[in-house]
Amino acid sequence: MDSSKRWLSFYQADVFTDEPFGGNPLAVFPSAEDLTEREFQQIAREMNLSETVFVLPPTDPQAAAKLRIFTPSREIPFAGHPVLGTFYILGLLKFLELQEPMTKVFYECNLGVFPLEVIVLKGQIEQVIMSQPHPEFIDIVKPTEAVYEVAKALGVQKSLILDHLFPLEVVSTGLPVLIVPLKSLTAVKSIEVNHSAILEVCSRWGVNGMRVFSTMTVEEDASVHARMFAEPIGISEDPATGSAGGALGAYLVKNGVVEVGPTTELVIEQGYEIDRPSRILVQVYSDDDAIKTIKVGGQVIMVAEGKMMY
Repeated sequence: MDSSKRWLSFYQADVFTDEPFGGNPLAVFPSAEDLTEREFQQIAREMNLSETVFVLPPTDPQAAAKLRIFTPSREIPFAGHPVLGTFYILGLLKFLELQEPMTKVFYECNLGVFPLEVIVLKGQIEQVIMSQPHPEFIDIVKPTEAVYEVAKALGVQKSLILDHLFPLEVVSTGLPVLIVPLKSLTAVKSIEVNHSAILEVCSRWGVNGMRVFSTMTVEEDASVHARMFAEPIGISEDPATGSAGGALGAYLVKNGVVEVGPTTELVIEQGYEIDRPSRILVQVYSDDDAIKTIKVGGQVIMVAEGKMMY
């Protein structure tokens, strides 16, 4: 064996599910401080998952760790399921001192430092919940010609887009996405994406992906059924998207798509069309019709561990 090679431990988790092979898979490298920038990207490309996380010592003293998040093609400043999955893994590995019923910590990413909650019951991590950056409502898609471009990108009839009821809107809770309301569950399931057209629409509106939803759902207790197409960051279809979950939750509350209260709790189902069912829990806290806080959480399960030689 080549003695010049180094070994690096990694773990793989499925996020937004309690069953293996559901949710969104994630690779976590909990001791990545000796890696170079080039190695971060090389390893993420080798793992070939929607995101790979490298855990580093924090630069802010209140944070438990700093996370660098990479897709196979680039680094992104923030994402949902990588944060949740990483802190689940750090909890399992005893990097965190867990207390019942809830352990509060802060995480650092390239957007700043934010709070996170690890829910613990009888020594087991039941759920991880993250606070996201404050929602920004950036733009609304107009004119009608642009709506036709969105329909073309999704491979659906323009009549299936509910732009006469709810806006096609660019919203961000860390990463900007274009939110598109469709008429029915059947319409969402029937999408046949035009990958080059998706890239064109995302480039035009300055977004990382298109978040499509319907208020008709597979599961009775779900609030909306959603899909996420993130071609600009190298992800054709994402099984479960935490950052876009926060953005969609803010959109649903702001536009009155769901019944709204001081605390609006939502369940977003995603990933059914690619055989990775996922449940994203979203809490939207409002005061006098103004959104104050967005929290996104869910269950996580570890499915693999190993060592990489590099």
